[in-house]
Amino acid sequence: MELFFLSLFLLPLSIALTFCFLIYKNKDHATDLNLPPGSYGWPIIGETLDFLGSGQNGTPESFVQDRMNKYSDQIFKTALLLEPTAVFCGPNGHKFLFSNENKLVVSSWPGSVRNLLQSSIINKLGDEAKQTRKLLMAFLKPEALQGYVRTMDAVTRRHMETEWESKREVTVFPLVKMYTFSLACCLFASIEDMDHISKLADLFNILLKGLVVLPLNFPGTTYYWANKAADAIRGELRAMVERRRTALGENTASPNQDLLSHLLVTADENGRFMPEKEVVDNILALFFGGHDTTNCAVAFLMKYLAEMPNIYYGILREQREIAASKGPKDHLDWEGIQKMKYSWNVANEVMRLAPPVQGNFRKSISDFTYAGSRVPKGWKFYWSVNSTHKNPNYFPDPEKFDPSRFEGDGPTPYTFVPFGGGPRMCPGKEYARLEILVFLHNVVKRFKWEAVFPDEKITVDPLPAPVKGLPVRLQPHLS
Repeated sequence: MELFFLSLFLLPLSIALTFCFLIYKNKDHATDLNLPPGSYGWPIIGETLDFLGSGQNGTPESFVQDRMNKYSDQIFKTALLLEPTAVFCGPNGHKFLFSNENKLVVSSWPGSVRNLLQSSIINKLGDEAKQTRKLLMAFLKPEALQGYVRTMDAVTRRHMETEWESKREVTVFPLVKMYTFSLACCLFASIEDMDHISKLADLFNILLKGLVVLPLNFPGTTYYWANKAADAIRGELRAMVERRRTALGENTASPNQDLLSHLLVTADENGRFMPEKEVVDNILALFFGGHDTTNCAVAFLMKYLAEMPNIYYGILREQREIAASKGPKDHLDWEGIQKMKYSWNVANEVMRLAPPVQGNFRKSISDFTYAGSRVPKGWKFYWSVNSTHKNPNYFPDPEKFDPSRFEGDGPTPYTFVPFGGGPRMCPGKEYARLEILVFLHNVVKRFKWEAVFPDEKITVDPLPAPVKGLPVRLQPHLS
């Protein structure tokens, strides 16, 4: 019955979209044949199924690499998520898009993401985006984060004591996901009740599944349930905002307590306070960005360390040296974080091989020419880590795990881009670095581990995840 109603909905939609798609496609060819090389794929869906399917098959790089080989290693056209799209490749493509923000291009996420995250920073453009970013960065910049190292370390210790110690086997991916979400709840909004955290985490898991899909909003679709989850999360966050406003007015909460307080009491340079809806939407977006992507990085770090004892022992030596400079009950501090150079090189190599985010979208605000091809105004652009991260031109022997790639000056600029670049670079980059290193310090000091399924399949939907959750056998250190 559900399939019957689905077909009734899709048939007129398909006819209308096919008509619009062919008009747009023919307009391009009639006006100027000098579009980027490539193929739009099928009517309506374009190459969306190939794009999403490559990730679900565990080879997200194949979509971009195959077309770079077939059409151009600089730019090619396709159609993704119902829109004609130009994919910019290589460091020159990355540099062009990152450096032309608000000049030739603007950020433009898929409709599903825009609708779910509404008035958050991801949907802000121009001066509005700059003002919102400044407010967020006041909390997320390294100078501010220094004060949260002890809190992160304390939360991580408790997590290790309750969820890891005295266990022979754990499933890393869901466990770390709950840890990173709990930490985001604590630091962003001072939420510590585990029942409340679990409720929010369940809703965010539903929301995540609907972020990068065709935005078909009717009962039974992934996007429909993602919308329901987003509404429920906003309801929870609005109630928190009202309680916090009251507490701030009664001086029972501190203006510097967390990100929520910061957004409520801080005005931008024009004296404007962030409206409640924007506070809610930005907290929602940062909850997503502050735990799901970091969870992927931490989980795959655990995976690679299980497979490479030599790399693991290199990290263990570094972490033990840091721990030896402190008493057994002393918390990790900023100075210790700055000493984790080898550990961060390893984390970067993990993000090169298994990037948490595959790429991002932009939109042209005027016609322009790039690499000899005309790109029309209004087209979507996609930049992809997969055009450089495993490209032997920039990373020799790209499948080899080699942290030394990040020593000295590191990789060629614009080849290693797990956090994006330019004005739209991920504002949580330093937060993610801190979270990864604090977790690594605590887990490596306590355990060595081995994967239960050494060749466990990885899928990307929309973030990478091991299909069995990465179960590992723990081997506690004896001393």
